[in-house]
Amino acid sequence: MTRQIAPRILALLAATAVASMLTACNTVEGAGKDVKATGQAVENAADKAKPSHN
Repeated sequence: MTRQIAPRILALLAATAVASMLTACNTVEGAGKDVKATGQAVENAADKAKPSHN
């Protein structure tokens, strides 16, 4: 009976690992976009804070 359960457990673990990796890709992509937006906001704030030399 153990030999019948083992392949099913292995398949379940493999499917879970693949699903986790796919989710992680989306999470990393979203985090990259957030970091980029934050950097742009900091850059815009720095530009506004610069004294003008008119």
